[in-house]
Amino acid sequence: MNVFLWVIQSILAFFYLSGGAYKVFAFDEVSKQFAMVPRPAWTTIGIVEMLGAALLIAPAATGWKPQLTPIAAAVLTVQTVAIALVYARYSLALAPTNPLVFAAPMALAAAFVAYGRYSLAPLGG
Repeated sequence: MNVFLWVIQSILAFFYLSGGAYKVFAFDEVSKQFAMVPRPAWTTIGIVEMLGAALLIAPAATGWKPQLTPIAAAVLTVQTVAIALVYARYSLALAPTNPLVFAAPMALAAAFVAYGRYSLAPLGG
């Protein structure tokens, strides 16, 4: 279970880091897709995603405050569900271009990591 959680954490960290950087540094592209969300909100979401990505890996890998890993996963779950609700408000179409199709599995995976690192295979510390 520990190895499986590490794999999921690594995949999530990659996706959240790249998604967060996209939201922060490529705002013009993001605003074309969802203009109803203002720039400061996208920047905040992006920063939370990048910080969460770092906290999925760094504390667990270094052994310094490993309890931050399930907390980060839980925060990313809540953040992803919230943004998924925004996406759902504007489109429920099951199309590859709809971010909701991507956000829902990401939220489920982050919730699994939070639960797994809290209960199934806690990190030492």
